[in-house]
Amino acid sequence: MTKKQVKKPVKKSEGAGSYTAKDIYVLEGLDPVRKRPGMYIGSTGLEGLHHLIWEVVDNSIDEAMAGYAKNIRVDLFPGNKVSVEDDGRGIPVEKHKQTKKSALETVMTTLHAGGKFGGESYKVSGGLHGVGVSVVNALSSWLKVEVCRDGLLWVQEYKRGKPEAKVKNTGKCSKVGTKVTFIPDSEIFSVIEWDIKRVVDHLRQQAFLTKGVKIEIIDQRKTPPAYQGFYFDGGLLSFIKYLTRTEKSLQDEPFYTHKELNGIEVEIAFLYKDELETKELSFANNIYTPDGGMHLTGFRSALTRTLNDYANSEGYLKSKDDDNLTGDDVREGLSAIVAVRLREPQFEGQTKARLGNPPARTAVESVMGESFKDWMERHPADARRIIEKCLLAAKARKAAKAAKDTILRKGALDGLSLPGKLADCSSRDPAESELFIVEGDSAGGSCKGARDRRTQAILPLKGKILNVEKSRIDRMLANKEIRALVMAIGTAIGEEFDISRLRYHKIILMTDADTDGAHIRTLLLTLFYRYFPQIIEDGYLYIAQPPLYRIQKGKEIRYAYRDEEKEKVIKELSKSGDKGFNIQRYKGLGEMNPEQLWETTMNKENRILKLVVIKDAAEADRLFDILMGEIVEPRKNFIQARALSVKNLDI
Repeated sequence: MTKKQVKKPVKKSEGAGSYTAKDIYVLEGLDPVRKRPGMYIGSTGLEGLHHLIWEVVDNSIDEAMAGYAKNIRVDLFPGNKVSVEDDGRGIPVEKHKQTKKSALETVMTTLHAGGKFGGESYKVSGGLHGVGVSVVNALSSWLKVEVCRDGLLWVQEYKRGKPEAKVKNTGKCSKVGTKVTFIPDSEIFSVIEWDIKRVVDHLRQQAFLTKGVKIEIIDQRKTPPAYQGFYFDGGLLSFIKYLTRTEKSLQDEPFYTHKELNGIEVEIAFLYKDELETKELSFANNIYTPDGGMHLTGFRSALTRTLNDYANSEGYLKSKDDDNLTGDDVREGLSAIVAVRLREPQFEGQTKARLGNPPARTAVESVMGESFKDWMERHPADARRIIEKCLLAAKARKAAKAAKDTILRKGALDGLSLPGKLADCSSRDPAESELFIVEGDSAGGSCKGARDRRTQAILPLKGKILNVEKSRIDRMLANKEIRALVMAIGTAIGEEFDISRLRYHKIILMTDADTDGAHIRTLLLTLFYRYFPQIIEDGYLYIAQPPLYRIQKGKEIRYAYRDEEKEKVIKELSKSGDKGFNIQRYKGLGEMNPEQLWETTMNKENRILKLVVIKDAAEADRLFDILMGEIVEPRKNFIQARALSVKNLDI
C-alpha cells in the first residue's frame, strides 16, 4: 500500500457513526409535547384535537367533584377558537416556591404541575398525570387564561406555550373561577374542525356523571348562537334512562346504588332489556375507560355471583345437572354504567383506557353484591324476569354451542366445508382475495361471468337474510344463507372467532340500488356489526357502488352513480352538438351484462368502493336498535323525522 493510500483512522467521536454528549437533546418546558404530541393526546387527528377540550373541561369537572364549581360553560367561536369557563376557586396566582414564578404560569407551562399530586386540594380528580392544561397550552397557537380570585382579575397570554408577558392584574371582578380560551395550532393539527355533536355528547355524558352541575355549550359559529344546556340531579340513574330510552325494558325501574366504601365512591346503574346485545360503560373519576379495568371486573363478578346465589336459593336451578349461569348468560340484554371515584387512580396509558387499582375491584364487588341482593328481595317480579332471561340465554348458549360444534368446528376453512353456492377464487392469499356478497341468482350469474377468477369470489344470497338484531345465535346459525356466509369468510363465530382465519381481506356487499337492495344491505351490516365487529374495525368490509345510469350518445357510453352526476354527464355530452340520448336506469345488478358489471363495479381500476367504518360505536348501536329492533315507535319517529330528505323513493 502506498503512502497516499493510507487513511487517517477516524476517531470514535467523529464521523456519521459518532454518538457523544452533543447528540443528547434536552427538551425543556413544553417542548416534549410539541415534539411528540401523540404521547399526550393520543393522536393529532380529530380525536386528539377534541381531546384538547376534554383536558380543559376535566379541570373544571375536578373543581365540581371537589365541591366548588357549579357551572361550566364551553363556547365554540369562528376561527377555531374555544373557551371553557367555570365558577370554581380559580387557579392560584401567587408566586410558587419552587419555580419562583406565578403558580398560574407554573401550571400553564410546566408538565406534571398541579394540585392533584398530594395534599387536600383534590380528593379525587380525573387529571391524574397533571399535564392536561399545559399540554393544551403547548399545542395551541394562542391561549389566554383568566382567573378571578379575591375580587381581582388576573390574565396571562401565551403563544405555542410561551408566555407573552407575566401574569398581570387587569382590574376587579365580582365572581370567582377560571376561563381558558385557546386556538389549536395548525402546525400540529392538519385538520382543525370542531364537531359539535362530539362536543355535545361528551358534555352531556359529563353532566350525567357530575350530578348537580350545570354544563352549557354555545356554538357561536351560528347565527343566532346555538345553545344547549345539561343538568341532572339523578346521576347515573338519569344516564341509564337516557341510554335505554328507545328500548323495551324488563324492569319496572332501573337498579341504582351510590355508596362509599374504604374511601372509594361507587355508583352503579343498570337495566335489563328485551334484547340480545350487552352495553357496559365504565368510568373512573369521570374519565371514560373503554377497556374497563378493575371496577368493571368487580361489577361483573358480583353480578354473576349474586344472580347464581338467587337462582339457587329460589329453586330456578333445580338439579345438580343445571350448570351455574356464566358471565355471558347474565350480561345478555344488560345495559350498565359503573363509575368509581378514588384517590390516585392508576390508568394504563396516557389516554386512560383501563383502570388498574385492585381496591376498586374490591369496593365495587362488595357494594354491588350487597345492594343487588337487597334490590332483588325488594323487587321480586323484576328479579324473576331477569333470572328467566338469564336462563333463556344459558339455554341458547348450549344450543348455539351444539350448532357450532356440528356446523363450524368441523372446519370452515376446509375446502370441502365451503358452501356449494360459493364461486371461490383460485388464490389462497387473503391479502389479494375478494368476496362479493350479492343478492339473488340473477346478479350472482352476472357477477360470476364478470369476475377475475383468480382473486374474486362470488357468494349469492337468496332473499333477505334473517334480522339478527331480533334473533339468538342458535336460530341465526340455523339460517342457510347466514351459515353459508359464515362458512365462506372462514373466521367462525362467537368464542371460536379468529380474525387470522379470514379468507378474504376485502368483503364487498353488492346489492341492487333500490329499496330491497338497501334493506338487504342493512341486514348484512347488522350481521357484521353484531357478530363480526373486528372485520369492520380492521377495515375488511366494503360496499360496492354500481352505477345508477348508463348514458349513451352515439358511440360514446358513460356511467353515472348519482342523479347529479347524470345531469353533469348529459351537460358534457351535449356540447358535442348531436341530439338524442339513450339513458338507462339500472334497477338491479341482474340488468347489467357481465362486461358492464366488470367495467363499472368490479374492475379495480374503475370501481368505487366505500369502506365501512364505525366512527361512534354507541351511536351506531343506538341506530341499529331503532332501525332493526323490536320496538316500532322509535323507528316510526325516525322515519317521520327524515321522510322529506329521502330521494329516489321507490313506490
